[in-house]
Amino acid sequence: MELVIGGMSAVFAGSFSNPLEVIKIRMQLQGELQARGKYAVHYRNAFHAAYIIGRKEGIFALQKGLTPALFYQFVMNGTRLGSYQLAEKQGLTKRKDGTVNPWGSIIAGAACGAFGAIVGSPFYLIKTHLQSKTNVNAIAVGHQHEYTGGMAQAIKSIYSKFGFTGLWRGSSSAAPRVAIGSAVQMVTFEKALEFVRASEYIPHNGPWKTAFFASLISGVFVTISMAPFDLVATRFYNQAVDINGKGLLYSSVLDCMRKVHHEEGILGFYKGWTANYFRLGPHTLLLLVAWDRLKHHHRLYEEKNKGLNL
Repeated sequence: MELVIGGMSAVFAGSFSNPLEVIKIRMQLQGELQARGKYAVHYRNAFHAAYIIGRKEGIFALQKGLTPALFYQFVMNGTRLGSYQLAEKQGLTKRKDGTVNPWGSIIAGAACGAFGAIVGSPFYLIKTHLQSKTNVNAIAVGHQHEYTGGMAQAIKSIYSKFGFTGLWRGSSSAAPRVAIGSAVQMVTFEKALEFVRASEYIPHNGPWKTAFFASLISGVFVTISMAPFDLVATRFYNQAVDINGKGLLYSSVLDCMRKVHHEEGILGFYKGWTANYFRLGPHTLLLLVAWDRLKHHHRLYEEKNKGLNL
């Protein structure tokens, strides 16, 4: 049940944040391995990108890759949050007095995040390919993968060319991305919950308000820490490959980081920052509030049934 609770929370959040995911990916691929001033800027910022995509490709283009994106959210976050909830029940993330154990929360968050990222990697791969693809050459960025259909056709195409393991191409970049984001998200959300409950200045007369303000705080830290790893994952997943499935631009995550830094500078890791912030903020908010409330109602249900079984 823990896996379902985590997955349902993520699908709810992903349904609203997907357009910003499309925008973020386009901005992250813009000017790939090119110094500033040496490439055409199709997307100046998140708002301009939304306008350009909507005008050139149609408003529904902002929901490209929605199906694999929601599958990814359910599988990855279902695994991540579900396994973290199990760690909570085992007392690995809390001290004996019930307060948050920061190191326990960080370690559990990172381990559960890496595990979830690997499990959900095929959907992230397809999502990235579909969201970066455009039929308007004038605004194309990054490698354009030739799929004639949606998720099912993409899975069939990758499997026919590279076999079952080809669906996990890029997972080595997903693990650190989600491990970092998950570790930061879990510990900051739990600590923020404690802070909000103890605060005299933040209104928290109700569980929804408590989770709301705690998730706002957590979202800022997640965005800052996750952005560079998020860009690397986008580049690594989207790159063209040879007939053996080996990347033509990046041989490893470290190679990707080295090349981005050398060609684009430290600010290259923060391309798509505005879209990432606007996406991660609401996504974190919706995800954690829904997760907190679903966990609460699940606990009440378990306690009620336990009472009936006595």
